[in-house]
Amino acid sequence: MATLSDHPVTTDDLMPLALTSYGHFTSMRVDEEGRIRGLSLHLERLNRDSREVFGTAVDPDRVRAQVAAALTDRTGRCIVRITHYDPAVNLGRPADATKPELLVTVRPAGQLPPPPLTAMTVPYERDLPQVKHCGLFGLLHARRTAQLAGFDDALFTGRDGLISEGGTWNIGFIDTDGTVVWPQAPVLPGVTMALLQEQHADWKTAPVTVEQAKGMAAAFATNTSIGVRALSAIDDQPMPADHPLLAELRDAYLAVPGEEL
Repeated sequence: MATLSDHPVTTDDLMPLALTSYGHFTSMRVDEEGRIRGLSLHLERLNRDSREVFGTAVDPDRVRAQVAAALTDRTGRCIVRITHYDPAVNLGRPADATKPELLVTVRPAGQLPPPPLTAMTVPYERDLPQVKHCGLFGLLHARRTAQLAGFDDALFTGRDGLISEGGTWNIGFIDTDGTVVWPQAPVLPGVTMALLQEQHADWKTAPVTVEQAKGMAAAFATNTSIGVRALSAIDDQPMPADHPLLAELRDAYLAVPGEEL
């Protein structure tokens, strides 16, 4: 069941979000014990993005309470999505959208790790890439383009030809010397990526061209739902999905303790 500020959501509640897509969100993976890796970072994201999108803060205690209520009587792993939007928003006066509310939805979570991913490079740059916003048309169109070409997802390149991020995930590379490299580009600051980066000060961020990406020893995607997922191909270039460092990265992510609501 979806809830909006503590009450069951109605069609009328959702209509403004459906018609405008003006809002932002975060998705969190809840483990079997009800803990959430990176909960503090998710709360920071909601607050940071709300100031950008609505000019207002988010009460973290309110978020915790609504998520806890949504998880009542649920068992097992799941993904909780918190969408922050103003049910009064309209196309003509988005400046009047100053009283956003919290929409909480829950869905089952898949097993970790998921199978390797194939990605096709697609020229695309997200609006406000630093914000996890609800404007998903461009990235879904890019994903559809990649899937129609036989790939699982799209890997975005900017106007400068550099790799940035995936459809709904960050990408990292393992260089031939064993160094982890994150693309230097305007990207969403992912929570899973941040949790991994906290553990390794020796990793680097650098511009990565498509050709450089295809020459890496391995590549992987990260987000809350998938953890660390190997890429088995970028365009027509196969990528090894069994590099030993990939297993280390998965283990490092799973070793991050979850936080209590």
